Amino acid sequence: MLQQASIPIRTECPPGACVCEREVLLADPDADLRPLRLTRSEEQRLLERIDAVGSYAELTRLQDRIRANLGVELRIAPGPNEVRTLRGILIVLEDRPGLCKKVRQSVPAAVRRVLERHPEITYAILDAHDLFGMRGG
Repeated sequence: MLQQASIPIRTECPPGACVCEREVLLADPDADLRPLRLTRSEEQRLLERIDAVGSYAELTRLQDRIRANLGVELRIAPGPNEVRTLRGILIVLEDRPGLCKKVRQSVPAAVRRVLERHPEITYAILDAHDLFGMRGG
């Protein structure tokens, strides 16, 4: 319990504004508190880091870091329908207890802005999911 107190955690959202289940996590001594470690200042740093992404390789490294540091999956993949615009790319930050609703919205929005600025990353995502059908099957 001492270790939990020494690690800064995200402050509580206003009542009714979020469904992050913060109290449930804090009450469980065996809970994974990594999502709560994303304080508002750390969230801002993450958004700045996402904004600085300039290649598909950087984006996949960032996904790995989010998975390792927060225990949350950031999924970026072509949607189930035909991808004609950037809106056809699904960007989802996994819903996980302790992860603020605002973060689950701001991270995908930041990724979408990066994809708008760097269409080559979008093409790499499509290629990684074999949407172009170039690989033999």
